This record gives sequence, structure tokens and C-alpha cells, in this order.
Amino acid sequence: MGILGKIFTWWDGATISTLLNSAMTGEHVGTDAQGNKYYRAKKPRADGSERRWVIYDGANDASRVPAEWHGWLHGSLDGVPESNLPPPRIWEVDYTPNATGTASAYRPKGALEMGGKRAAATGDYDAWTPDS
Repeated sequence: MGILGKIFTWWDGATISTLLNSAMTGEHVGTDAQGNKYYRAKKPRADGSERRWVIYDGANDASRVPAEWHGWLHGSLDGVPESNLPPPRIWEVDYTPNATGTASAYRPKGALEMGGKRAAATGDYDAWTPDS
């Protein structure tokens, strides 16, 4: 993305203002497997809480934040996730992006994009009536 894109867009990566703010007032605490970078403010807020944020590597999609980093961002974990997590389990799967709104989104057979034809009723449904 060019310099104009960085100045005027927020949906595909961080703006220049966010990058400058992260460099000046933030402390880089970690990076996840997808390349997203996590920061915390160098100074605490007036109430003593800590400000935490993420700079996405690519499109700004909150579903790209892994569960462990989501917990850190929201204050559930005090330390960075690498120091607080158990080893990965054999049954855990890798991240898959949210496909909603894309060409690869799930569409059942009755969806308009799939022809809009529903399966015929089988007769196993009785509609409710107030008289019964």
C-alpha cells in the first residue's frame, strides 16, 4: 500500500497516525503467528489501568486475533501469552479466516446464490394453531 493509502485508509492496516503513536507512546510486547503486533502504553492511565492494542499485519479483521492474545488485549492475562500458555494440544487446529461476505463463504443449497431451490417438505412438520 502506498503512502496515500496509509494516510487515508484504516481498513487495510494501520494508519500513519497509529503507527507513529505506537512508536512514540507504546511498547511492543509480542507478535503472533500471523504477524500481528501487540503493544501496551508506556504510561498507565489515570485510573491505573493499562492501554493495550494490536497492529494487524494486513486487513483489520478482529477474527485474526488468536484467543490467547484476545485475552491479553482485554486484561484477562497480565503477562504476554507466550509465558502463560500451556503447550498446544494435538487436536488443536490452525486459524482459518472468517469467510463471511466472501466468495468462499458457506452457502446452503437453498441460498439464493446456489439457485434458491429448497428441498421439498417431507410432511414431518405440523404447524401450530391456537385452537389446538
